[in-house]
Amino acid sequence: MSYGLAIEVKDLTYVYPDGTLALKDVNLSVKEREFIAFIGQNGSGKTTLSKNIAGLLKPTEGEVRIFGRSTKDMRIKDMATSVGYVFQNPDHQIFNMTVYDEIAFGPRNLLLPEDEVRERVLEASKIVGLSEEYMEESPFFLPKGLRQRVAIASILALRPKVIIVDEPTTGQDWKQSIEIMEFLKYLNGLGHTIIIVTHEMEIVAKYAERTVVMANGRKLLDGPTNEVFAEHELLRKAFVKPPQPTRAAYALRKYGVRQDVLSVQELVEEVIKSFKRSQERRTEAGLNTESAH
Repeated sequence: MSYGLAIEVKDLTYVYPDGTLALKDVNLSVKEREFIAFIGQNGSGKTTLSKNIAGLLKPTEGEVRIFGRSTKDMRIKDMATSVGYVFQNPDHQIFNMTVYDEIAFGPRNLLLPEDEVRERVLEASKIVGLSEEYMEESPFFLPKGLRQRVAIASILALRPKVIIVDEPTTGQDWKQSIEIMEFLKYLNGLGHTIIIVTHEMEIVAKYAERTVVMANGRKLLDGPTNEVFAEHELLRKAFVKPPQPTRAAYALRKYGVRQDVLSVQELVEEVIKSFKRSQERRTEAGLNTESAH
């Protein structure tokens, strides 16, 4: 099944008020239902790019179009229901005294009837796994993982088609990180376009179908994640380290190990294949020697 275009970034340049050039001539197209990771070292432009897509920043030059509409022409209400942005620290967007009011804040700003607001709150809460017992709790006293779910639920209540999450696994242990990423994968399965901004290459390798590498405010690489991580020389210039299995495959390249592996299982399979090929060559060479005699 083919999907339409969700995001178009055309010749995007962004300069901060202090004169810092953060993005230069960036072009990017994102289809509906994609799961994409933006990666790059600090200052590479990945967060600035995501904030331009979310309408939190407006292009200095060029254009960002969301479902065919320029962000420069879209009202705040239209942006909020098209693209949801979850900040790296959920405390930067949580400010209501109860979980219910936090999730209800967006729908109420849309001036929806209170019965529809409640419907959206319960719907979003169910999706993120927040039971009704949390609704009257203060979000400020919840563990960070739950606060992040509250933040995501507050975005989901607006029913945006695109969800951007900045550093979804920061401050989480591996188990919590997997829970969060499985949840984002679930949202992707529901039809949401997901963009994550992250430094966690293992997470990118496991979940992102496509990866965009930013360096010095420009798009350096863009493609299927396995192909992007196989570009070792370019990634080195961007100060990005591929996940460990990919680096190990690179070290074994002279033995014919495929370069675009992403997981330990793929690496093991490639090493076994390489060993079998070597054995077959030795056997063939031995047979040829015998026949020569």
